[in-house]
Parts: sequence; structure tokens; C-alpha cells
Amino acid sequence: MSSSSRHALPGPIVCIGAANLDRKLRSLAPLQMGTSNPAEAHESFGGVVRNIAENLARLGAPVALMSAVGSDAAGAALLAHATAAGIDTGATLTLAGACSGTYTAVLDGRGDMVVALADMGLYEQLTPAWLAAHAALLASATMVVADLNLPFDSVAALIAAARRDQVALVVVAVSVPKMARLPALLAGVRLVILNQGELAARVQRPLANDQDIAAACRMLQGQGATDVVVTCGVRGVFHTTADGVAHLPAPHAEPVDVTGAGDAFAAAVCFTLHQDGAGLALACRRGLALAALTLACRDTVSPALAPDTFKNIHFLQD
Repeated sequence: MSSSSRHALPGPIVCIGAANLDRKLRSLAPLQMGTSNPAEAHESFGGVVRNIAENLARLGAPVALMSAVGSDAAGAALLAHATAAGIDTGATLTLAGACSGTYTAVLDGRGDMVVALADMGLYEQLTPAWLAAHAALLASATMVVADLNLPFDSVAALIAAARRDQVALVVVAVSVPKMARLPALLAGVRLVILNQGELAARVQRPLANDQDIAAACRMLQGQGATDVVVTCGVRGVFHTTADGVAHLPAPHAEPVDVTGAGDAFAAAVCFTLHQDGAGLALACRRGLALAALTLACRDTVSPALAPDTFKNIHFLQD
């Protein structure tokens, strides 16, 4: 089958990366080290690419999740929740005798993070050989979204496959240390989504102003990426254009919980590029709107999401 005829068929967005159990423990009194502290706990399903996949599924896109979970209650719950959301989990790896990935944050009484602990070792099992075993699913994809919880060699293999097969590949950064997992050659990457700190780590220089951010975006394009989106919190986002780099301000939001807002942004961008074939400007405007919606609720993925979500956000209609 030719590349053009394959892409004429509807295919899933294949999301590859982390699917965790997230725990937040918030102190009910000033924290005291070396002793027990009274706290309230909140537990939810998380992981960058899992969050993106759930957002996409609730928006109505066909989604498949490729991740790893342990053979424990958390892993079974993660898979059941994803399936109920409409996500195909058939390619997710269940590792016998392993615990599912967890992210545990300890917050003080104001809600500020004091320390966080991440157990992400099982994602090292998401190897190039494992990807090759799922070549048929990857070949059916109309878009692949990968987070940088994947090993370096697996990210490189996905980039090479995207370049070879002309599949739209979106790479989503997860932290400054894991920028080391992004290969030097980005030819084959449709889009890189990252924040200002992650971009600074990539180009190995401080980004003191908007001009520095724009120059860094152009550096990534020079390394082969077609487009770059840089999230800057309340300052909004920067994205590449045919003529350079544009800035979009963030809409006003009343934050209840910041967890998942960045993943909601990435999901809206991917959804727009996949479903509508629209440009990056509209994709980023939708991303900012969905991030604001997610900030305003306690859930990692907004329960208000539906296939008609963007039709009901009025400022996107002008």
C-alpha cells in the first residue's frame, strides 16, 4: 500500500510513553521533618502521554496507548480507566513482578511542592525491539505522540521511522533532565512541544528574552524539526510560523490545580493538527483554552471535555 493511500484511511493517534499513578499529599499543618505529619491525600491517573491520550479520546479522536504498567492493582486500574475512556490499550506492556510507575508529590499547607518522588524505571523496557513488535500499529497511525520518558534509543527509532514512513511525529518534553533523551538529529519530527526551561537545556544557553526564545526555536528547526511550540505558563506560548516565531498570550484562568494543564495543551494542539489540518496558530489557541479549562478543575483531565468542546469556546470562533 502506498503512503498516500494509507494516510487517506482513518487511523489512530498512537501515544507512546508514561502511564502513572499520581499521588499528592498535602500537609494540614506546618511540615516537620523527621516525623509524621497530618495530611490529606489525592490520587489520580497520570503520566504525560497517558494524560494526552485521555484528553484526545474525550475530544473524540481515535487513540491507542503504548506504555508499560506493572502486574499490580494500579496497573489493572490504569488500563481499565483508559479502556473506559475509549483508548485502545492492546499494545501496552504488562510487566510481571513489577510495580506500576508512580509520581508522589508532597505539598505544604499552601499547596506548594516541597518534594516529589518519581518511580519511572519500568519505562526503560519500552525498547526499540518492543516498538518493532508493534510495527503494524505504528504503520496504521495518522499521528504518533511520544513523551521523553522513553529511552534515548527508542526516541531515535521513532524519529527514524517517522522520517522513513512520513508519519507525523510529535515529541513532548517532560523535564529538563530528560531533554538528554532527545537526539541531536530531529529530521522527521513534525513538532516539538516543550517549556522554556527545557528549551534552554536543549540549546545549552539561558533564554533571557523573547528574542532568545525565537532564536532557540530556529535552532531546533535547523536540527530538522518542522515546528516548535514553547509553553511559558502565564506568559502564554511561542510557536514557529512560516516567517519566524509568533507569541500568543494565555487567557485568564483561576487555577485550582496545575496538574495536567500542560498535557491538555499538548493534546489540543495534536487534536487540531490531526483532525482539522489547521495551522499551528489555531492549534495553540485551542491548547491555551484547554489548559485554562483544566487549570480550573481538580482533575488531571477536565470532566467537561467532549467532542464539541472547541465549538463551545467562543473566543476561538473569530
